[in-house]
Amino acid sequence: MPINPPGGLGHVPIAVYACATTSTAIREGEERGRYYADARHWHVAGAWSDFDPVLPLTERPGWQAVTSALAAGMIRGIVVSALTHVAADAAQFARLGVLIRERGGFLVDASGASPVRRTPGQRRRRRDIADTASGWAPHGDSPEAGTS
Repeated sequence: MPINPPGGLGHVPIAVYACATTSTAIREGEERGRYYADARHWHVAGAWSDFDPVLPLTERPGWQAVTSALAAGMIRGIVVSALTHVAADAAQFARLGVLIRERGGFLVDASGASPVRRTPGQRRRRRDIADTASGWAPHGDSPEAGTS
């Protein structure tokens, strides 16, 4: 199976990895990684996580499972919800990406791929704009008092 580039589309099995101290942060990280993969039509073969960001990357059980899956050919790429889940800074993340590419895979930071969350006020404004565009008036067609 050919490796599609990180920005490409296609059936590419990937792993989602998150490392944080709380279950909520782990869930949010996995959600962001899945969203990123789904947008590219990549198949999420599994999601692994660890709860100790202070532990060196190579000693984390979840990360070890991810790299084992990469070595076995079960996945072609790794999506992390933020580079801080696997590296201290952008330079270290880049070096890790090079190491993973040398092993035949790719590493992607999905931190900018969060689903858009709308507030109730934004939904109401969008509905009003759509209603106005369709010609429907929510308050009737009568002019306001004193505007004649």
